[in-house]
Amino acid sequence: MQQITEPSEIDFQSEKYKDAYSRINAIVIEGEQEAYENYIQLAQLLPTHKEDLIRLSKMESRHKKGFEACGRNLQVEPDLQFAKEFFSGLHSNFQKAAAEGKVVTCLLIQALIIECFAIAAYNIYIPVADDFARKITEGVVKDEYSHLNFGEVWLKDNFEASKTELEEANRQNLPLVWKMLNQVADDAEVLAMEKDALVEDFMIQYGEALSNIGFTTRDIMRLSAYGLVAA
Repeated sequence: MQQITEPSEIDFQSEKYKDAYSRINAIVIEGEQEAYENYIQLAQLLPTHKEDLIRLSKMESRHKKGFEACGRNLQVEPDLQFAKEFFSGLHSNFQKAAAEGKVVTCLLIQALIIECFAIAAYNIYIPVADDFARKITEGVVKDEYSHLNFGEVWLKDNFEASKTELEEANRQNLPLVWKMLNQVADDAEVLAMEKDALVEDFMIQYGEALSNIGFTTRDIMRLSAYGLVAA
């Protein structure tokens, strides 16, 4: 989907832009913080992959610092309280699953849903970002694909044993994504990020991840439909 707005047409210093950016910037900062903590918990749940997961967590921590710099560059204070509430549904579901030792659910939430959500948002944001934020975000998005890949590989290797739990985790968590996209749509539009483009990119990323794990096209259509009516 083509972006209609060119970066040259955006007033990055306008009050309206900065107000919306305070929430969008907070979401990406909090998203990277959630990911950092989630990968540390996953390292405890998957000790044989501890080294890889700690490495991923450190990458997320670096990303957070990069996005904090993006906010400072525009002299915007991120609304972190808003962002914590924004992620609260996925956060509580991840914590509950981790406490129950449900590795499959944890991987679906972090390595598939959150990573696909991030990749979609960054892909749509990069063409309309200010120069400083574009450079930061381009570097981040390359890393996110490697995080997505970790989840895909593990779930593919354990697909038959994981399939039922994956379907249940998808049913519980995918509707939260559509709710989150709706919640952020107005602010994203101010940043020239179209909601339809965000939804489309997320569905492409998520569908490809499900396919790589082992789900059929028919399965993917069924799984992707959960909660979509509200989008």
